[in-house]
Amino acid sequence: MDQTAPPDEKDSGDLRIAHPVTTLRELAVERLRNAIITGRFSGGDRLVERTLCDQLGVSRSVVREAIRYLEAEGLVEIQPRGGPVVAMLDWPQARQVYEIRRLLESEAAADCASRADDGVKARLRAALADLEAAFDDASPLRLYDATTALYEVIFTAAGHDIAWEVVQRLHSRISRLRALTLATRERRVSGPAHMARICDAICANDPVAAAAAVRDHLRDAAEIARHLLEK
Repeated sequence: MDQTAPPDEKDSGDLRIAHPVTTLRELAVERLRNAIITGRFSGGDRLVERTLCDQLGVSRSVVREAIRYLEAEGLVEIQPRGGPVVAMLDWPQARQVYEIRRLLESEAAADCASRADDGVKARLRAALADLEAAFDDASPLRLYDATTALYEVIFTAAGHDIAWEVVQRLHSRISRLRALTLATRERRVSGPAHMARICDAICANDPVAAAAAVRDHLRDAAEIARHLLEK
């Protein structure tokens, strides 16, 4: 029997899916992640499967998959007798996140400043404008997305692709800490100024100033987080 594919199938080289399908699990992960990051679910809160099924409108198997995924991101912990709970934020873990960010982001900013051409500078200024608009809008999720977009410009322009993958793996924890610090007046005032200083240094092709601006930014954010978490 001839099993040769029809000509129209055999010769077609376009395998793209025109409309990517978002699974229920992905939607459930996104909704639960956002609920934890924005503080709707606090550290220590139990995640009851039946309640989440009703809230999300999905099956228990979908909820369990989502919880496992968020456990891998460090947002959920499984207690031996209590089941899944929202992971607590504490300063020792937060300090490590800020230290990793300081090392990776300062190097990325310095290398980006060394390499930045007119195209990179234009993308950076556009990302900064979006971030400043997000600060004015005071929408937490929009602010996290705008901040991530700005850092992505910095890391990719610097050629730090592997470092950006590491930062992305910490994205949920970083966003949760960002939500904590942005709730304070000090952070709402200083955050935009810090980011503008980083961008100005990169656009001036000044790697030393860019790295210093990142370190100052993270020092201030870490100090606010330490104060809040140690209370």
